[in-house]
Amino acid sequence: MSINWFPGHMTKTRREIKESLKLVDLVIEIRDARIVKSSANPEIESICKDKPRIILLNKSDLSEQSITKAWINNLTNENIRVLQINSLNGEGLKDIKPMIEDLLREKIDRWKAKGLKNFVIRGMVVGIPNVGKSSFINKMAKNNIAKTGDRPGVTKSKQWIKTKLGIELLDTPGILWPKFEDEEVALNLAFTGAIKDEIMNTEDLALKLVERLQKDYGDRIKERYKIDDLDEEPINNLDLIAKKRGAIASGGSIDYNRVSIMLLDEFRGGKLGKISLEKP
Repeated sequence: MSINWFPGHMTKTRREIKESLKLVDLVIEIRDARIVKSSANPEIESICKDKPRIILLNKSDLSEQSITKAWINNLTNENIRVLQINSLNGEGLKDIKPMIEDLLREKIDRWKAKGLKNFVIRGMVVGIPNVGKSSFINKMAKNNIAKTGDRPGVTKSKQWIKTKLGIELLDTPGILWPKFEDEEVALNLAFTGAIKDEIMNTEDLALKLVERLQKDYGDRIKERYKIDDLDEEPINNLDLIAKKRGAIASGGSIDYNRVSIMLLDEFRGGKLGKISLEKP
């Protein structure tokens, strides 16, 4: 499967993030709760280094809760706090300020010791495309300042956003990394829409998704598409899904493009249930 997608503006974004670190007190990294490892940009890890960081596991309503909690325990340390959120309905956002204050306790105490009262905490929001950064910022600001969209790369330039919590957020464009060393990571990003569908073969991607789901979530496929028994071969299961949904072309052949788009849309929309593609 050929994946060639690294746009030039991401090189500029990487440089801007590095330059902006000195302007902020902490980094707020947003990941997809369904693919916590794959949605963690290694560039962010190296750029941010020892900067205090909060990792927000967004879209947690689409992931398995037990696995999400295991990720929280796995990633939390002295310099990093982890919180599961849903940036669309605001679930978990009320816990962000107390978590930030705990993470920055020493710095805040120094500010207070100097007599500073109305100080503003500044955080830089980072994450890969289509992980929900703009929706998070809009919810925090309670208005649609940041542009949102279900297509990767909607946010093009950095901007400061004020919130009512005494926190200012620096929005940055989504950044991916130049090369995928692991095909599984690339597939996970493609499954969840972090990589633009236009550069992928949708039919191949849907087939890979069936292959992945039938291993750990076969019951979800059977329940959603009213299938009695799954075959060992993913292509046969994709055929079964197509027949159940009427994705049949003229002459009775399978309309693979139609069934592939439908399957990916339903997975991304959570219609197959809560699914986590990675475990810690």
